[in-house]
Amino acid sequence: MEIIVGITGASGVIYGIRLLEVLKELEVKTHLILSNWGARTLELETEYDLDQVKRKAYWSYEEDDLSARISSGSYKTKGMIIAPCSMKTLSAIASGYNYNLIARAASVCLKEQRKLVILPRETPLSPVDLENMLKLARLGVVVLPPVPAFYAAPQSIDDIINHTLGKVLDCFDLSHNLFRRWNGVG
Repeated sequence: MEIIVGITGASGVIYGIRLLEVLKELEVKTHLILSNWGARTLELETEYDLDQVKRKAYWSYEEDDLSARISSGSYKTKGMIIAPCSMKTLSAIASGYNYNLIARAASVCLKEQRKLVILPRETPLSPVDLENMLKLARLGVVVLPPVPAFYAAPQSIDDIINHTLGKVLDCFDLSHNLFRRWNGVG
């Protein structure tokens, strides 16, 4: 199985990094596209360097490489996850503006009816942001904001990150034990 992972310049690049690690553990081959602002945010928010993150993926591409195999619908993947997804990228996808490889690969997922999951990172949300998310949801995109769930009693930031990523993996029917599932009360 192959999945595309996009990391944009929104806060929360750790979601994309941890996602690459988890997918590697599950033996899923990943195609990484790290935007220029994603790389800059990586420097600001983590101790990782660009090469370390690229090595977590099976393949990696520059954001302006529109000739990459994943820019074509004839190249088969299971789908794409954008973690985190900036509002700039979200709006580009919603309007069909394929200005870089992340937006183009997402567009390919839409036209080929492949799974597309986005983790939008912004707060508060403007009416434009909400309209763009609604438009994408109506097109079949899974809009999965990284909002913590407290029923699993998280003890660390890693627990919170893992819960969100477990929800992402559920979208692709990938088995995991990243969080304790809700079993009801009593």
